[in-house]
Amino acid sequence: QRRAEVAFQRRQLRAFEIQQHQRQPVMRDLDTGHPPRRAAEGRVLLDLFGRVTGWTARMWGPTIIGFGRYDYTYASGHSGTSFATGFSPRKAALSIYIMPGYQDYAPILARLGPHRLGKSCLYITRLDAVDQDALSDLIRAGLEDLARLWPVQPG
Repeated sequence: QRRAEVAFQRRQLRAFEIQQHQRQPVMRDLDTGHPPRRAAEGRVLLDLFGRVTGWTARMWGPTIIGFGRYDYTYASGHSGTSFATGFSPRKAALSIYIMPGYQDYAPILARLGPHRLGKSCLYITRLDAVDQDALSDLIRAGLEDLARLWPVQPG
């Protein structure tokens, strides 16, 4: 029982921390703590994601810039809220988050240019080496697929 209480308190603290980060200005986070090239690429992605989604960026934790949100509940009963799509300008590579994963996007990924894939994360080393129209199509396709699973909201 005590273990369950501690786990609950940790989840509550994490939710509070995310809420606090969501209130922080995104541009400040892009301009501090990133090498100049990553910060510049982050500003390009901020504009691109904003145009594609029509939504305002929010910080999700200290490093992820998210757009939109969705509430989920798994068969196990675990539930939560997450951003619908987003990115993080990490030092080694830009991380692009397409929440349903990349299982059915081979035609778009073939047009994208140099990248590596994780489960629901795409790694781009140089933004100027990828096709931004293909990246826009990928963001749209990911949001459409996510909306088939969970209601997606703008904020």
